[in-house]
Amino acid sequence: MKKKSFVLLSVTLLVSLLLSACSSGTKSGSSGSEGLTKPLEVSIMTMYYTPEPPGPDNVVVKEFEKRTNTRLNITWVSPNNYGDKVNVTLASGDIPDLILLDDPFNAQVRGMVAQGAFWDLTPYLQDYPNLMLYPKESWENTKQADGKNYGIPRPRPTDGGGFTYLRKDWLDKLKLDVPTTTDELYEVLKAFVEQDPDGNGKKDTIGYIGFVDQNGMANFGQLQNSFTKVNGDWKLIDGKLVNVNLLPEVRESLVWLNRAYVEKLIPEDFAVLKNTQSKDLLKSNRGGGFQDTVEAAWEPTEELRKTIPEADFLPLVSLNGYSNKDSGFFGMFAIPKTVPEDKMKQLLKLMDYGASQEGSDLANFGFKDVHYTEENGIKLATPQAQKDIVAQQALGQIFLKYDPYLRAYRTGMPLDVLERNKKIIDEKAKISMGDPAVGLYSETSTLVGTELRKKIQDMKTKVIMGKEPISAWDDYVEKLKADPDLLKITEEMNEAYQQRTKSE
Repeated sequence: MKKKSFVLLSVTLLVSLLLSACSSGTKSGSSGSEGLTKPLEVSIMTMYYTPEPPGPDNVVVKEFEKRTNTRLNITWVSPNNYGDKVNVTLASGDIPDLILLDDPFNAQVRGMVAQGAFWDLTPYLQDYPNLMLYPKESWENTKQADGKNYGIPRPRPTDGGGFTYLRKDWLDKLKLDVPTTTDELYEVLKAFVEQDPDGNGKKDTIGYIGFVDQNGMANFGQLQNSFTKVNGDWKLIDGKLVNVNLLPEVRESLVWLNRAYVEKLIPEDFAVLKNTQSKDLLKSNRGGGFQDTVEAAWEPTEELRKTIPEADFLPLVSLNGYSNKDSGFFGMFAIPKTVPEDKMKQLLKLMDYGASQEGSDLANFGFKDVHYTEENGIKLATPQAQKDIVAQQALGQIFLKYDPYLRAYRTGMPLDVLERNKKIIDEKAKISMGDPAVGLYSETSTLVGTELRKKIQDMKTKVIMGKEPISAWDDYVEKLKADPDLLKITEEMNEAYQQRTKSE
């Protein structure tokens, strides 16, 4: 609605009718107040991923304010030091109306929740239909120890996260089927190394470009998970959480990886290889497989197609009947209890509008034919979008509708790859398994967990490289079963799990 209309129209009924018509564009309507009320002052703290954050006079921010009858005072913080900024802000007691908690389960947040510092939003959420369209995992996995929601999740897809992808054109050339088990995958990787899939007459290809780091299995993580069939370090067995490192399936994964290392199916320097180096190997036509999100498989594909038009990295649906389900959130927006109840409801209404199709499109893409064009249902950013700082990496860090296919598309991707990715995500969603320990707290793990994980990973790396025999892993597992720290962590994790389950 044009700004001058509010000046010219003086008849209250006509103003009311016009505002009502304006709000009918979304399921829940715009969050602006009915009538010519004073704009709602809203302070927000969040992060940004654009080179510079949007300013207060940003054209899309101003339009968002206009449609919602708000005045947004946004504190933009670089992700490089966002955690520190959150800690300082929470400690100060001067908390904005909406604060993005990038780690909703750290000790400081937990303590403040227990002290009643944030609104329990659980009884109110049902009145905000667009927020209720977020997947149940987004809400379940952001519940605190008492089983209640003290924040609005920043939604992320539950399916399409980091998993194995393979060179489909190499499979076709070698007349191999897409593998569905780790045994079949092993044979595929062996063929990638031994049968010259790149056709240069040299044995210079690597089956799977994987690496570990000192804290965990990193890009071998989902290969291990394909043996344990759970996305994380804890598996629910007979109603109790068990650390996966004690399970025989982890041993099987180490035997598999050691064999792959001996037969040179994985990089010899996997223990020190970095993510950027791994991607360089993929883009230089050296690697047959990798672990990343569904849409990320397009990155090396696009580069390779400059010289190899048929190049194609295919994301796998599953291995051994397993596919990973992610948590469905990346942080959450909390509202401090210093905000009055009536304003808290207005803030929920604002966030609900941001989760609508209209609000999300405005925040993430701006104005059609100005900041984006649309082709085959795909929104393509214009140079003006970059100039005006209009992007999901900016205002879209606050306002975003749930999109199950967010991990299906990257800029420049052809329509056939996009549609294939959507189908892969749909198939994953039918069988994917999540992490039952998301959000659970163990004080002992906070104190000693990092060091314990490093010791476990150090032994895994040595076994994979053959520096220690598999029997050394067996001996180590027996010691872990009696390790007082792991026993205490397991006890605390199960207590937290039972408490959350009873509260639900």
